[in-house]
Amino acid sequence: MENGSKGVRGSGTGNNRNGSVDPKIDPFVPRREHNPRELRSWAKRTGFVSDYSGEVGSSASVKFESLGRRGEGSSPKIEIDPTMGRSRPNRGNEIQPDSLGGGGVRNENELVFASAPDGDRKVGFRGSGNGNGNGIGMVNRDNNGHGISAVTPVPEEKKEENVAEGDVKVNVYSEAEQPPTIADADGGWKGPSELKCGLKENPGFVLLIYYGLQHYLSLAGSLVLIPLVMVPAMGGTDKDTATVISTTMFLSGITTILHSYFGTRLPLVQGSSFVYLAPALVIMNAQEYRNLTEHKFRHIMRELQGAIIVGSIFQCVLGFSGLMSILLRIINPIVVAPTVAAVGLAFFSYGFPQAGTCLEISVPQIALVLIFTLYLRGISVFGRHIFRIYAVPLSLTIIWIYASFLTAGGAYNYKGCNNPDIPSSNILTDACRKHAYTMKHCRTDVSSALSTAAWIRIPYPIQWGIPIFHFRTSIIMVIVSLVASVDSVGTYHTASLQVNSRPPTRGVVSRGIALEGFCSILAGLWGSGSGSMTLTENVHTIDTTKVASRRVVELGAVFLILFSCIGKVGALLASIPLALAASVLCFMWALTAALGLSTLQYAQSASFRNITIVGVSLFLGMSVPAYFQQYKPETNLILPSYLVPYAAASSGPFHSGIKQLDFAINALLSLNMVVTLLVALILDNTVPGSQQERGVYVWSRAEDVDVDPSLSSEYSLPKKVAWCCCWLKCLGV
Repeated sequence: MENGSKGVRGSGTGNNRNGSVDPKIDPFVPRREHNPRELRSWAKRTGFVSDYSGEVGSSASVKFESLGRRGEGSSPKIEIDPTMGRSRPNRGNEIQPDSLGGGGVRNENELVFASAPDGDRKVGFRGSGNGNGNGIGMVNRDNNGHGISAVTPVPEEKKEENVAEGDVKVNVYSEAEQPPTIADADGGWKGPSELKCGLKENPGFVLLIYYGLQHYLSLAGSLVLIPLVMVPAMGGTDKDTATVISTTMFLSGITTILHSYFGTRLPLVQGSSFVYLAPALVIMNAQEYRNLTEHKFRHIMRELQGAIIVGSIFQCVLGFSGLMSILLRIINPIVVAPTVAAVGLAFFSYGFPQAGTCLEISVPQIALVLIFTLYLRGISVFGRHIFRIYAVPLSLTIIWIYASFLTAGGAYNYKGCNNPDIPSSNILTDACRKHAYTMKHCRTDVSSALSTAAWIRIPYPIQWGIPIFHFRTSIIMVIVSLVASVDSVGTYHTASLQVNSRPPTRGVVSRGIALEGFCSILAGLWGSGSGSMTLTENVHTIDTTKVASRRVVELGAVFLILFSCIGKVGALLASIPLALAASVLCFMWALTAALGLSTLQYAQSASFRNITIVGVSLFLGMSVPAYFQQYKPETNLILPSYLVPYAAASSGPFHSGIKQLDFAINALLSLNMVVTLLVALILDNTVPGSQQERGVYVWSRAEDVDVDPSLSSEYSLPKKVAWCCCWLKCLGV
């Protein structure tokens, strides 16, 4: 006998077979609350943005096809209403809501179709359907067609579901929000665990050593190759090159540790940057240094030291005074992307012309590093993607050995000039002079640094003499320090996402910029020839190695300091052939330009406004300096062709009668990154555009530090040193 006192929800009938009373129907409960962040109001305000299997779409009207049941030939479609910003119900497959003790109300804010592993169809709703807040209603249909319902509450902060691959997902965030991460047991924020080693994790001493050396080996090109370009152009000897390389490594280790404890506390490596290379080339090619023969290297180095110190003091003031927090309002991805890209593109006149002096070395080097990074990047050896992680040092070592075999085999032995100790060109014979340039750039035994360098040498301040301060060079470095700050701002934001953390607050960013200024002061005192800043390539290293531990970077910095005190290490690196170094830098500069343009992913890269601003900024950033660089110096015959563009500061078109000002203006307008930054900054902040379109950087608020334990532990200063820096709170830093 069937009991007719129970009604079946969704059966389509309300009659009782035995004629008893009708089943009890739950009363209708209207909604009494309104969530301003719900999908409907958000869609009206900003437009609908959805993703399907991780691919972002920008269409206002999108149709999704969900996965059908296994064995079925077709699957139902879910159409997204472009006005309401939610899915339209499919009348052919009506889904009944489940009751929660007689008081459940259907939630229509979000609909997720998922295909279970066993072939069952699962349909979930998310939103604020009841008086309590948010919930997810799941309806599972078994093979007999019966509905089995379950309700699982979710936190109010949760905006995204983790569904299986192939599911249809709709992500909804307000304009001022970032996609949240997963909360851990301590109340902090923990990333999707695709990282091998998180920000605060300690993998053990052995793995710390391995990951630390791995991290810095992947950055070898940025850390040691800049002196190979600068010192010979400054008239320095091989011994001077080895000393500058050791000094650069020493300062990189010291400043990285300082930044890890007192800066943003992100796992970022500090070191000599390509941002400072172009202005250094401009200063060293000034007219007064062109014909200088005696102690030319020391004169130019002292000039660079004074300019770097003044520019770094400005950067410190910018950070500690709180002005950087104001400047952050006008620095967006549309400004950062072309500026960083221009840093890499600026050296096109130096890259291959210098590498082309020895094609039998440079072409295989460029080809090999591209094969490692692109074609072999998916190959794993002992569980490690060594070709992707060690592309630069591995390819450099292989080609260096190959060049050594060419040198030992007599490939560069010419009649009458087989001596690797090539004298200066003014005392060479006519028969040998035409081969001297090739021998100097291709042979691996022309450097005398390895035989003359001391085993132990500790870099010390003022090792080149007292810095020289001039108005013209100081103005140049002040503007360059501003470019370096813009570069670092984009790196901070990108790195915070790579380590699965919330973006730092404005005060933390200002503190990081201020500390970079202090570290550049140290670089000016020690005489590395370049300022210190966050290496943009470090973000690529974190993404590749999946190692984001702060302790890994710190231990690697300690090893870098130890290696810098061994004079033979710097001397060995100084013996890299110039053509080989230039070919590696061709890849590094290209990677810098690509990393800069990748910043556009945080804005609407398909927007005509953004495309125009980036295109105009890059074009004018390359074309305007070309106009200034066409004013070649009268004595251009003594300059190599790749250094002629950097001599525009002494003979540019700007003439005001004040030599110091003329030099500064001509130099700044001949720098690609300065012109690009100026154009992008003006256009992005004057052309109308929404925050979503511009991709405005969203920084965490200062009050979030007190609420979110993760921010206080990730960005706040250590307790042991926080007490002596409490005065920085008055400045918002």
